[in-house]
Amino acid sequence: MRISNFHPMTFLALSVVVLFCTPLYAEVLPQAELSIKIPLIKKPTTRPMTVAYMPIHQNYYIADGGLAPMGSEFEAPISKSEIHAYSKDGKYINSAKPGYDNRSIYFNPNTSKLETVTYNISTGAGFSPNTGIYSIDLSETGEVQDTSGEVIQFNPAFGDAATMPSYDPETNHYFAKQERSNKVFIVDPKNREKVGEITLDFKTPNVLHDDISDHFIAYSGIKGNELVLLDVDHKAVLVYDLTGKFVGKSELPKEMKLRAQNHYNGTGYTNDMLFVYHETEGEFGTYYGFKVVK
Repeated sequence: MRISNFHPMTFLALSVVVLFCTPLYAEVLPQAELSIKIPLIKKPTTRPMTVAYMPIHQNYYIADGGLAPMGSEFEAPISKSEIHAYSKDGKYINSAKPGYDNRSIYFNPNTSKLETVTYNISTGAGFSPNTGIYSIDLSETGEVQDTSGEVIQFNPAFGDAATMPSYDPETNHYFAKQERSNKVFIVDPKNREKVGEITLDFKTPNVLHDDISDHFIAYSGIKGNELVLLDVDHKAVLVYDLTGKFVGKSELPKEMKLRAQNHYNGTGYTNDMLFVYHETEGEFGTYYGFKVVK
């Protein structure tokens, strides 16, 4: 039968079926689903910070963070922290030293570049060179390079010096969690002051500021489940909407041994997964990628 012969009520019935068969809202998974492991093959130069996935090359990039040495007549004050490339199935590719104290690394679909936010982007700890947001150069086949380009210089709107901001490519806004608090600043890089502030509900999930990741909150891009926060002490992931309302909790495997380091670094959100650094697994630790919202 041709579509032109369908009765109007048939189209109505089909529309109702499609409406009720299509999920309207994302679901917070009660148990986080492990999707990938990336064992670190090379010892981190300082502390492993965040993870980014580049769909162009289908590679993961893991950024180390650490302060630059004091400058002298023999050495420039450039951070020795490296960025490491791994394949989509977690195989080591290469490492490079662009010269930044990386805090957040992410893929920007608006520029098709890998970008990094440095420590002290707000200059809250005083001005220092190589501070801001930079694009990291990659080879044609996705190997990370030592060279880079400037995106923006320091901006006081980010607040705390140690914040690890997440990026929303649709609005070109950053979400910068403030340390020892439930506050998240919303930053437009064109403005020198925050454009908004989110207060996270800690009462409903029954957590305190020292239970959770101190500097990092992820932006998932999933409507109604936009903000994702690691609860280190309870081995769980907390999910919030953009008003700071608590949406749900996803439990991590109880056998994971999270350390003090997980409060301050060793996380990330990319390729629809929350990444958690499992320091005790493997020679140099292993990143776990979990699905927490589906």
